[in-house]
Amino acid sequence: MKKLLITLVLIFSVVSKIAIAQVRTPETIVLIKAGRLIDVRAGRILENQGILVSGERIKAVGPFADIQRSAPANIKIVDLSRSTVLPGLADCHTHILLQGDITAADYDEQLLKESIPYRTIRATVAARTGLMNGFTVMRDLETEGAMYADVDVKTAINRGVIPGPRMFVSTRAFSATGMYPLLGYSWELKMPEGVQIVDGADNIRRAVREQVKFGADWIKFYADRRYFIKDGALHSWVNFTAEEMKAMVDEAHRLGRRVAAHAMGWDGIDASLKASVDSIEHGYGLDEGLMDRMVRQGTYWCPTIYVGVYVAEGRAAAGAPIWLAMRDLEAKAFGVAVRKGVKIAYGTDAGGYAWTENQAKEFAYMVRYGMTPMQSIQSATINAADLLEHSSDFGAVEPGQFADIIAVSGDPLRDITELERVRFVMKSGQIYRNDIGR
Repeated sequence: MKKLLITLVLIFSVVSKIAIAQVRTPETIVLIKAGRLIDVRAGRILENQGILVSGERIKAVGPFADIQRSAPANIKIVDLSRSTVLPGLADCHTHILLQGDITAADYDEQLLKESIPYRTIRATVAARTGLMNGFTVMRDLETEGAMYADVDVKTAINRGVIPGPRMFVSTRAFSATGMYPLLGYSWELKMPEGVQIVDGADNIRRAVREQVKFGADWIKFYADRRYFIKDGALHSWVNFTAEEMKAMVDEAHRLGRRVAAHAMGWDGIDASLKASVDSIEHGYGLDEGLMDRMVRQGTYWCPTIYVGVYVAEGRAAAGAPIWLAMRDLEAKAFGVAVRKGVKIAYGTDAGGYAWTENQAKEFAYMVRYGMTPMQSIQSATINAADLLEHSSDFGAVEPGQFADIIAVSGDPLRDITELERVRFVMKSGQIYRNDIGR
């Protein structure tokens, strides 16, 4: 009897596998007809190109007539012949769990009056908004008090529950005791923290392990605060000791995670570079000496220009005029960094401003401050993919890459603001937006 039961189980298992194989949907194959294709790696535009997509990935790219001849008969053609086609964009600095915080009161309101489930619901809308604006990849640099909700949003996207970009998340971020909001409340009240508070090298190592355990792709920390001008340069107070920063970065790297440092002033940037972080976020206090060190170390810069412009006036009116100076300092530093060859990855700090603002507004400032339109596009494609260590998966329209493809009506190399008007979005071979011809 026992042998009979085992035999029946084996037969049922084999029959089930055969049945599943028989009903499995074949990979969808489509051919995109691109009137103009931006080759971001070579820095050029190609005319009348064909992009053969099989399932999630790009199978072939070349002259449309050649690709069509080698494609299956009666293949579905997506006609973008009157559009400019380019890889999906990557925003390497977002906060999907925030909805804008020009003033401290705006920030406190979200942490004090909005539950984490409510903020997570709003984050799903932010993620969809980013995708529809052409950002098929986002690195989300901390939840601002919403614990590990970014991991849940990422999981929901990956499982097809909600639409959204390919997410790289850093969960809670780190700061030290007394150095990050919420601050200024009575000591008798236990207030929520916008970050994970850690002190001491051993505690920091444990905290890095904890964040990795719960799904952090990146480790993010706040290197400095208290920004001030001295001798014409932006300076700051450093939040961690050299030993603490080294422990954080070393442990993250040991566990295969890269590290992003919020570093505004010269002092915070200096300390972060000494600790060998992988990216400097904001970096308003960069000077030529720090830039040279970044070039030597291969450290990326995420300038997040637009958020500084967006919040400067409001924060100055609320009693922090230093933000006006910081905005202007970054405008001067950016062109110098471009000329020196600092690696720059596109990052907006969306969430620091409302998600009703298009993330692509950053491009116009990058061009105004010293990049060519092509360089700005490369910052959001091949440069971003390199920073995220996924150059073989996205960042260019090439065979083997994910079919993350967007299109605009005009030519962004002539008018970079075209990227604020994305008309077509494909991620992993699935079309999420197609307004072409409407």
